[in-house]
Amino acid sequence: MLKPIKETYQEDVVPALLKEFEYSNVMQVPRIKKVVLNIGLGEALDNARAVEFAVRDIEKITGQKPVLNKAKKSIAGFKLREGRIIGVKVTLRGEKMWAFLQRLIHVALPRTRDFQGVSADAFDGRGNYTLGLPEQLIFPEISYDSIDKVRGLSVSIVTSARNDEEGRRLLALLEMPFVREMA
Repeated sequence: MLKPIKETYQEDVVPALLKEFEYSNVMQVPRIKKVVLNIGLGEALDNARAVEFAVRDIEKITGQKPVLNKAKKSIAGFKLREGRIIGVKVTLRGEKMWAFLQRLIHVALPRTRDFQGVSADAFDGRGNYTLGLPEQLIFPEISYDSIDKVRGLSVSIVTSARNDEEGRRLLALLEMPFVREMA
């Protein structure tokens, strides 16, 4: 049986990071603050039902109702008007965040076609990691028959790490499947 990722963090990751980075206090150990999922809906300008389908998919994946993102400015080149819905996002914290990370790392990512691992270079300089998923179908909650279109989504993992090295080590200890560098 797979150990819950929150337990892994508390029992294995915290002591390992304390020792590795020589923190003087347990509170200095990097932790995951939140996970943000975002689906951009450029096609919502032409297809009004796209928003409904994206909302339903993200609700199934996260168990939480998403926030609708609206355009802040009108851009004529994109046929975009201010106030139109152009995306949906969800911010996960607490137990839902840990449950989502467990499913992402151990179920969804390995289901990706031709999966070799995720890039270890997608950090922002402050220890936060963003991952682009090509399709929502890698999550077992989404059935192929219930979708209108294959949509990608981005997953941002926000940590309290001070730099990329600490953030990378935190996620590696949580078994994030980073690509092995070719020697």
